[in-house]
Amino acid sequence: MGYARFFLWVQAIQPLVFKAMSASFIDNIKQYLRTLLSDMELELFDIQFRQEGHGWVLRVYIDTLSGEGITLDHCSKVSRELSQYLDVEDCIDHPYHLEVSSPGLDRPLRSVEDFARHKGKRCKIRLHNALNGEKVYIGKIKAVAGEEILLEVSQGELRLMWDMLSKARLFI
Repeated sequence: MGYARFFLWVQAIQPLVFKAMSASFIDNIKQYLRTLLSDMELELFDIQFRQEGHGWVLRVYIDTLSGEGITLDHCSKVSRELSQYLDVEDCIDHPYHLEVSSPGLDRPLRSVEDFARHKGKRCKIRLHNALNGEKVYIGKIKAVAGEEILLEVSQGELRLMWDMLSKARLFI
């Protein structure tokens, strides 16, 4: 079965009774998702709750532990389970949309562990300060040791410390 670049499952949630929202409701949702996703051999990549042009959006990004990629079936199962949890907990006091998706093939690399997990793949990085006259590099992740990342770039090998990077993502 092939995988698409990005899956998105959107489900409109009916308006809930307006009440004071707990400051920790996102933490409660994260805790629930970590348990749910663990049972499904998935992990929580990110969660966002913000107002956009069409109203409030609760956006959940999930990933596989195996690295095989997220399918539409994964997104729909998580969306159904999370929607039921949110209905029971009643922790959001206004209308919103629930979106569950993958972080995409060009996902951000947000930690040294992400670099280690994606060893052998190409990435694009932006540095805080120029190195050899360049701030942006595209290369293959060759190795990760502690906080050091070794990239194979067109000019040869590039050794970088994690704190030198301002932004990084997989590159297709």
